[in-house]
Amino acid sequence: MNESTKTHIALEVIDLSIGYHSNKETTVIAEGLDFQLQQGELAAIVGVNGIGKSTLLRTLGNVQSKISGTIKLDGKALKKYSPIEMASTISLVLTEPLASKNLTVMELIALGRQPYTNWIGSLSNKDKSKIQEAISMVGLQALKNKKCYELSDGQLQRVMIARALSQDTSIILLDEPTSHLDLHHKVQLMQLLKQIAHETQKTILLTSHEIEMAIQLCDKILIMNKESHDFGEPCELIQKQAFERIFPSDTVIFDAKTGSFKIKK
Repeated sequence: MNESTKTHIALEVIDLSIGYHSNKETTVIAEGLDFQLQQGELAAIVGVNGIGKSTLLRTLGNVQSKISGTIKLDGKALKKYSPIEMASTISLVLTEPLASKNLTVMELIALGRQPYTNWIGSLSNKDKSKIQEAISMVGLQALKNKKCYELSDGQLQRVMIARALSQDTSIILLDEPTSHLDLHHKVQLMQLLKQIAHETQKTILLTSHEIEMAIQLCDKILIMNKESHDFGEPCELIQKQAFERIFPSDTVIFDAKTGSFKIKK
């Protein structure tokens, strides 16, 4: 990795507040969020249920509006991006079920090229090349002609990641990509994401309940808490005792030596 790559900030969040606007009321879910992600990093957002992990991801992906603060992509404010620019900079994989599982794997992955296709949606040679690259990277060659309803949860999750890869954005946002998977497939998927981030220099940010796995595999972690938030490399967060603050200490304790949580008996 050269010096220019190391110092390139792909995503910057400054004093961000997130939440919802409804009936002239504003509900703040989380505030005071500050962090930066470099190009080619794998990062996780962790915290208890309802803390705002998915809300933050959706806000970064411009699916919902921020309440206040600044989001920058490649040094440019998010609000200055046109829809087409957004679609070619950020790809977003949410937890919503597929509208149609009757598509083949190849057809679903091809949808990632929509920001680039012409008005009749025909694929250029470059589009086809990006689709094949994505299929190869995620190891779906043997499944490319199968219907999506024929796939396991783990296989379908890989297809969704391949669709995001075919979109060829510099930033990929994933909401709970390892949910509904067994331990073996969770590890496989996280290792795959790390490999993709480091080899392609894409910045990948995901929400996860797999905190111990994130500690072992992610370059950076954002810990969301009610009072304040912690961000940094896993080893830095362990030294700051940041993981101890996630859960009530009378229930679960964090073992800094092993990087794991233990039930308090």
